[in-house]
Amino acid sequence: MVYKELYSEIGKLLYAVADVDGVITPKEKKRLQDIVRKELVPTEKHVDQYQTDVAFYTEFEFDVEDEEIAEPETAFNSFIDFMEDHHTAFTKEMKDTCLHITEELAAAYYGTNKKEKALLQKLRDRLKKIEVKK
Repeated sequence: MVYKELYSEIGKLLYAVADVDGVITPKEKKRLQDIVRKELVPTEKHVDQYQTDVAFYTEFEFDVEDEEIAEPETAFNSFIDFMEDHHTAFTKEMKDTCLHITEELAAAYYGTNKKEKALLQKLRDRLKKIEVKK
């Protein structure tokens, strides 16, 4: 699996969760940075050609999506398509991490709202359908 692409897609997923209600708050951006630095970077061993931890691509892609004012549904579907294309590489731990960090981001601004809950449930449903790598 191309790890830069994986983390870019996770950035799209997190963007979709943050923007599903039409507003990305400073608290959500701060929480995204915390998630990347405290949860993704410490567990990732791959680096790019500049020796940058590829987990930072999550934050880079989130910012690109935000600057382009991307549609949350398009960003979400991009992650789902990537996950389905690489389903054999999505271990239980990876799926659990994706769900955990999206829940964390959704709760960053006064808890999880109805639109975020609906998107999280859609993610849970799709994650359950992915074949678990042994």
